[in-house]
Amino acid sequence: MVRQSNIPDYLHVNSMKPLGRNHWFRDGDARFDPDNIVISSREANLTIIIEKTTGHVVWRLGPTYPPTPKGPRRLPSIIDQVSGQHDPHLIPEGLAGAGNLLMFDNQGEAGFPSARLKVFPGSHALEIDPVKQQIVWEYTGSDSDAPEWTFYSSFISDARRLPNGNTFINEGMNGRFFQITPAGEIIWEYVSPYFGPQPFGPAGKKVQSNVVYRAQPVPYDWTPPGTRRGERAVVPPDPATFRVPTER
Repeated sequence: MVRQSNIPDYLHVNSMKPLGRNHWFRDGDARFDPDNIVISSREANLTIIIEKTTGHVVWRLGPTYPPTPKGPRRLPSIIDQVSGQHDPHLIPEGLAGAGNLLMFDNQGEAGFPSARLKVFPGSHALEIDPVKQQIVWEYTGSDSDAPEWTFYSSFISDARRLPNGNTFINEGMNGRFFQITPAGEIIWEYVSPYFGPQPFGPAGKKVQSNVVYRAQPVPYDWTPPGTRRGERAVVPPDPATFRVPTER
């Protein structure tokens, strides 16, 4: 089957990195050799692992997926769709879910033909068992008791597992970083206040935006000595009663 595209950058590879040490390889699965390369093609809704010594594709996710099951999703689940994904990588050893594939599933328009997206869009963070090719954990806006569109970035973005078992997410389109528990509770959140001109307006018009392509959490001991650091809990206000004081 031949599929044509009017997009010159019809694959748009947005991520490429070695797999790193993992238990799959130690257990005898040569596809997951630490030196093999995982590649993400955003436009094709395709994630592949390339054998470094031969250049052969030894593992693939997409670009076609089985039909979405009816009813609520129960994990583990089949992978029914991924669209416009970023930053697929194996969770490093020593972290919860080590060896599983973690990715930011943007749910942005992509694919040949284009993936069918929801009326009310929302992105997903997906943790995938790469051998069974099943979703074993996921996060959407609804996991924080909010509409799915409250967590959405149709392009850029990434997600990383943290040493405490939580997940750090960069909702890049909105310059928003937050940390969630496995149950989806948001326990830390930051929105970048740094805006600058970006070509995201009509016909490439420059507009002001705080987009962040990728964010990387680092430990406290990575920061230079003498740097102010610490954490202080912030109690969220009740939206029903909160009011901004006005000057009289």
